[in-house]
This record gives sequence, C-alpha cells and structure tokens, in this order.
Amino acid sequence: MTKTMEYIIFTLKSALFDFSRNKGRTFLTSLGILIGVLAVVLLTAAGLGLRKYIQQQFELLGSNLVTVLPGNLDEGLSSGGPAFGRINFSEEDFQKLKRVRIIKNVVPLYSRSFTVSGGNDSKYSELYASTADIFVTFNQKAEYGKLFTNRDVEKRSKIVVIGPELGKKLFGSAKKALGQSVKIEKQSFKVIGITKSKGGGLTSQDLDNAVYMPYKTAYVFNTEKTIMAFYIQARTEAEIPEMKRQAEKIMLENFDDDEFSIVEQKDLLSTINSIFSIVNTVLVAIAAISLLVGGIGIMNIMYVTVTERIKEIGIRRALGARKFDILSQFLVESIILSLFGGLAGLLLAYIIVFFVQPLFPAYIDTFSVVLALGVSSGIGIIFGVFPAKKAADLSPIDAIRYE
Repeated sequence: MTKTMEYIIFTLKSALFDFSRNKGRTFLTSLGILIGVLAVVLLTAAGLGLRKYIQQQFELLGSNLVTVLPGNLDEGLSSGGPAFGRINFSEEDFQKLKRVRIIKNVVPLYSRSFTVSGGNDSKYSELYASTADIFVTFNQKAEYGKLFTNRDVEKRSKIVVIGPELGKKLFGSAKKALGQSVKIEKQSFKVIGITKSKGGGLTSQDLDNAVYMPYKTAYVFNTEKTIMAFYIQARTEAEIPEMKRQAEKIMLENFDDDEFSIVEQKDLLSTINSIFSIVNTVLVAIAAISLLVGGIGIMNIMYVTVTERIKEIGIRRALGARKFDILSQFLVESIILSLFGGLAGLLLAYIIVFFVQPLFPAYIDTFSVVLALGVSSGIGIIFGVFPAKKAADLSPIDAIRYE
C-alpha cells in the first residue's frame, strides 16, 4: 500500500472516529443537506413523470390528429400559460368544419367533472360528451355491450358508456354495470356499454374511470350548448398542413386569429412541456435554497468543532502535523457530512418514488443522481474550506495553551 493511500485511509478513519463521538450532532448537521437533496430530486422526478404522463396521454389519441382550442397558445406561453377560456365554440362551428372535404373526422368535446351515482356508491368522474367518433379518437372499444352511435346523439338518448374501473366501483364489476342506471346531478342515464381497460397507471385510469355521453344529451348540463374543443383528423399525415389551413379559414369567419389555436399533437405537447419545464425549474430552484441552508449549517458546526478541538490541533501540530494535514482533516469531515446527507436524501427519494410509481409515472434519472451527489460534495468543499483553513492557521503554541 502506497503512502498516499495510507494517508487517505488514516484521514477517513480519523474523520469517522470524530463523528462517532457525537452521533446526534453528526446526523442533525447532515439533515439540512438530506432535506435539500430530497426536495430537489423529488421535484425533478415529479417533473420527469409529468412529462412522461403528458406523452402517454397524447399516445392514447389516434394518429393524424389536430386540435382546435380556444385561446392563443403562443401568446399564453410568452405570458406564463395558455390563454384558455376566452371563447367557446358552437354547433355552427362544428357543422362548418364537417363540411370541409379534406377532414376525415371532426370530434367536438365538452368535458366536465361530476359525481356519478350508481348501485350503492358514488364516485367522482370525468364526463366526455361528444359524437360517436370520440371512441375512434381515443382508441376505445367496447368490452361489454355497445358504444353509442351518432343516431343516439341526434335523438339525445339518455344513455352513457362508462369505463371498466368506474363500473367496478359502482356495481362490483364492469360486467354487472351493463344495463344499470347511473345518476349525474339527479339525471338518470342507462349504461349501454363498458369500454375495454387501458391497463394500469394514472394515465389509463383517467379513461377507465370516465363517462362517455352523446354531446347533445349533455345539453341538460351544458345549457349554453358550448363546445370546448375540436379534434379534427386527416386521412394521411401529408394532408395535415392543408387541413389546418382550411380549418383556420373556417374559424376566422367567427373569431379573430388570436382567439383560437389550431395545433398538431407534437406542437401542443412541445408547448405544454415548455410550460411545465419552466414551472419545474422554478420549483427546483426554490427547493435548492434548503441546500444552501444546509451548507451554512455544516459551516457553523465545523467552526464549533474547530473551537472545541483547538488543543488537539495544537498537540498534533507540535508532533509534526503540517497545515495541509489539519486542512485535509477538517475538509474531509465536511465533505463526508455533506455526502452522508446527500446519499440519505437520495435513498429516501428512491423509496418515495417507488411507492408513488403505481399512481404516477415519476422516475429518477442519472442526471438527478449525479446532480444530488455532485451538489452535496460541492457544498462540503465550499462551506468546509473556511473552518478548515481557520484550524490549519492556528499557531501550535497558542492552540496548546488555549483553555
């Protein structure tokens, strides 16, 4: 074993021995770094999970889709968020879009959250009111019963199609829900179909707990007969630019160009990701303040440690220890404290993410791990160098005589 390696091992053993003499203070000193690393890693994991969740939501939709939304997305992004809600679309807009020959499907959407009652239970659910084409758009098929048709839309039939999870919660099983009645705001609707399950995870559960209704039937709730958005579908990807141009021409007949947006899935996904990236960066920056506080805590404790061990430092210097040896000793102690807090925070973050993943697709990437350990080590060096230098600069004689 080389002298350098022996020196490193001796320094580490000495630092660990000093920590063992005051375990409580060692833990509390590292706690600030632990909380900071935990907060930063969890917020980063939540941001990554949110991005993945949004991508999964878009993957549930059919191909060659373009969305017509109220508000100007570009203007909303520059001001901090989409400018939704300024206008609502109408049946007139729907009929005009349907007459555009290049458009394969036009799907109007009215969506709202309701409490749905059935059997002996009530559950909070999302209502999707549209035409029969919504099932094509959302890639939905019937597991039991049937899906409603456009004839049901025109007849304003009081029927619904529900997701399998909602059926299970209300009636014990998805199959038993078929033919039953559910109540939404005291209005009764017959369940004519149960959709196939989209699988586990938060993304799929949204649709597996949903209620689908003919949009004209939903006029009992949507008394102003508004439409929140349109999904328009092209036959091929090559026809999307022309379809967007013609759809825009139709919408400009009733609205100004800054009152609506016509976006492809990839554009909308990019816009939403940009917004959440900004929000996540701000949240991580706020969480990083706790790392700064933790670093200051380590510096304060190391200053106290230097004061407590002045006589020890003097004896070591008298026995031949160099300034570099003393500097190394206290700097290593500071780095170990920071790394201990960083590793503990990272481990706790992994445990939390493990239990959250069945409900939300959060995950910790390599960058988060490197960032957590790199930042915690850096804090140990930066905030440890000042008390370490103070210890190294002590005069051996004065240190030995210190009381």
